[in-house]
Amino acid sequence: MPSASCDTLLGDIEDIVSHEDSKPQDRHFVRKDVVPKVRRRNTQKYLQEEENSPPSDSTIPGIQKIWIRTWGCSHNNSDGEYMAGQLAAYGYKITKAQEENKKIVLAGCVPQAQPRQDYLKGLSIIGVQQIDRVVEVVEETIKGHSVRLLGQKKDNGRRLGGARLDLPKIRKNPLIEIISINTGCLNACTYCKTKHARGNLASYPIDELVDRAKQSFQEGVCEIWLTSEDTGAYGRDIGTNLPTLLWKLVEVIPEGAMLRLGMTNPPYILEHLEEMAKILNHPRVYAFLHIPVQSASDSVLMEMKREYCVADFKRVVDFLKEKVPGITIATDIICGFPGETDQDFQETVKLVEEYKFPSLFINQFYPRPGTPAAKMEQVPAQVKKQRTKDLSRVFHSYSPYNHKIGERQQVLVTEESFDSKFYVAHNRFYEQVLVPKNPAFMGKMVEVDICESGKHFMKGQPVSDAKVYTPSISKPLAKGEVSGLTKDFRNGLGSSGSHTSAASQCDPASSRMVLPMPRLHQDCALRMSVGLALLALLFAFFVKVYN
Repeated sequence: MPSASCDTLLGDIEDIVSHEDSKPQDRHFVRKDVVPKVRRRNTQKYLQEEENSPPSDSTIPGIQKIWIRTWGCSHNNSDGEYMAGQLAAYGYKITKAQEENKKIVLAGCVPQAQPRQDYLKGLSIIGVQQIDRVVEVVEETIKGHSVRLLGQKKDNGRRLGGARLDLPKIRKNPLIEIISINTGCLNACTYCKTKHARGNLASYPIDELVDRAKQSFQEGVCEIWLTSEDTGAYGRDIGTNLPTLLWKLVEVIPEGAMLRLGMTNPPYILEHLEEMAKILNHPRVYAFLHIPVQSASDSVLMEMKREYCVADFKRVVDFLKEKVPGITIATDIICGFPGETDQDFQETVKLVEEYKFPSLFINQFYPRPGTPAAKMEQVPAQVKKQRTKDLSRVFHSYSPYNHKIGERQQVLVTEESFDSKFYVAHNRFYEQVLVPKNPAFMGKMVEVDICESGKHFMKGQPVSDAKVYTPSISKPLAKGEVSGLTKDFRNGLGSSGSHTSAASQCDPASSRMVLPMPRLHQDCALRMSVGLALLALLFAFFVKVYN
């Protein structure tokens, strides 16, 4: 079978599969065994099995180990979780990279937007709307083919929001569910590469998003992140809006669990300010909103085609700060956009000094190939660098949390700190609070006294007689456990007759469906150890620096 040319963009993976070849789903449906989880092997037995192992370059799909690495925004992280879940559900072992010179599959915004770049030559690429076909791409890549799925999905002529929300996934953090509510946007920012990749706005229906949230809570999640290129624009393409979605979601959030709203651009939040203020005051919604300003100069915003002025941004922030006391406003700023003068930059400095944003993402402008801004007259590199340093100095000149020392706060603990010395929790305003590493706190709502503050965090001392509250309505999935199965996946297993019971096998302790972990070619698979062939498959989710 000839390999696909790296310069050929395939509309469908079947373009490189002959009629005689069985399709990946056909091979999957004839698999018989259900392996709920991999048991640990003792060293002696493992070494014995390893002697009979296939070569590390085996092309039999479904037996390899896969390493997944995700960069970029929370939307990319969500896509990565879905791809990991599908691969694990088909029998691949998700692991860490241990060897070099392995086959690579790329996904995300930049490969989608510019697939012919030299650094992508010979690599398989999955488009942002094709993540539900990751298993097929992996299987063909293992065989040595270069596969590229970059088409747009439509239903009756209407562009779909992306892959189905009920696909299997592996959450990086079993306590946090990331839900993409829409893909693409309505803007045409001159510096943005993501629009080239994800296209115009396409929103998921409210009932599908609510169902995904319900499933997440049934699997022990206690925090939901809503994400997209612009959450504020949600629903404009399907006759609804963001507040309508949020009120429906709030109805299904368990007590003590929390919802965090993702980034919204100023134009699309202006018309919903009253309703948004009410929602952000809800006890199960973080009083937090990420609203990128990018520049405090109207002339620069016009060149960026941001479709708002500085006064619009201030109106949104001022209104929410008044109606939602204590709200955290995060924002983004680009330093050195083409045509930015010293006066333009000083306007931006004044804005930061006025609002003292506790969370500020400062980006030095970089011209993305193929964008209108890349063709504009550029600000000298040394000027961009200096302005970035100057604005960073202003940001670090104030301490946003000093006045909170001594406060008693309720915090939700969901993560471990990077240095592994603390657990990371967030208070009502999604401000980071470090707490002692007591295993009893993980996934719980804990009452703490703020005893210390830094630039980006506070430290909390648990109140001795306070009750530790459990917001989860069921036990969280284990780290690396796969969440959910598609209806098609279940039906496919059921259609194989005797396999129906395997597909519906449940864990009696939790009434949670046990995912089938199939193996290809049973007679061969029995001789294979799970730790035999290592395939480091890298999903590089490149994303624009500026959102």
